[in-house]
Amino acid sequence: MSTNTDVSLSSYDEDQGSKLIRKAKEAPFVPVGMAGFAAIVAYGLYKLKNRGNTKMSIHLIHMRVAAQGFVVGAMTLGMGYSIFLVLVDS
Repeated sequence: MSTNTDVSLSSYDEDQGSKLIRKAKEAPFVPVGMAGFAAIVAYGLYKLKNRGNTKMSIHLIHMRVAAQGFVVGAMTLGMGYSIFLVLVDS
């Protein structure tokens, strides 16, 4: 039975900030999607007071669809960007 004592634990040594920066460099549209999602949620909460005669459930459905649409759009742009990079490198 062999034991490997030289196991690298470098991935466990990085803190949250450096991990987020590394992940953002690997997939640049993920932070864009997260920021857009947060912005739409903040806008929805702001408009919650001034929704007029719109029912609460309808307002929440509209905000959910807008936030999900932004995230899907960011993912689509990210995939297009990745495909572009692959085609340029070839």
